[in-house]
Amino acid sequence: MAPSRASSSWDPILLISQIVAMQCLHYLTLAVLIPPSLALLADPVALEYEGGVANVGMLMDWREMAGRPTFRRLHGEERWHSFAGAWTGGKMVAEPAWHVGAARAGRADPLRGWVLAVCWLLASGADIYYLYAVIRRPRLILDFVLTLLFNHLVLTTYYSAALPTSLFFWAVVLAGGALMIVVAEQLCVKREMNEGLVVATAGIEEEQEEMELGGMRRD
Repeated sequence: MAPSRASSSWDPILLISQIVAMQCLHYLTLAVLIPPSLALLADPVALEYEGGVANVGMLMDWREMAGRPTFRRLHGEERWHSFAGAWTGGKMVAEPAWHVGAARAGRADPLRGWVLAVCWLLASGADIYYLYAVIRRPRLILDFVLTLLFNHLVLTTYYSAALPTSLFFWAVVLAGGALMIVVAEQLCVKREMNEGLVVATAGIEEEQEEMELGGMRRD
């Protein structure tokens, strides 16, 4: 009976290790999916203006998924435009190249948000396997999924210095969380049922063997 009590006892080191492992595996999966997806599908000029496909904000900034700008224009910056471009007769006849690129890059790229949303859902699908392999117990799946999402909300709020206010972002995150909870719990329950049936069958066979051996000894 001692091993069963030890296995069911609360182990804080194991709990923290599992939380860290799930968080790291989730971000590692996103780091593998996001860069090539953005490189293939997103607007390259706007993407380069945001820091490129390897920018950590693509993982941590909720505004990227929501399709909102992540930078702020300086007040009164138009006054510096008189020092660039081609002028004749007091009129600008050609804008500077950097200004044209910035104007294009400053526009929101709606496709980028959809790419990040799909990558998040794919990572949630991978998280199902991580939960199945690392957490294993069905009654703990809900707690670990909520912990994973809560930690991400804390980190993305800290990174962007703003609370997530996008309904699209919340819909994607909640959909991914629901997918993880439902599927991972079902898989873990199915595994426990199969393991329980195997153990019960083995116990019955052992009892039958003992009964047969006892009968042979009596004979």
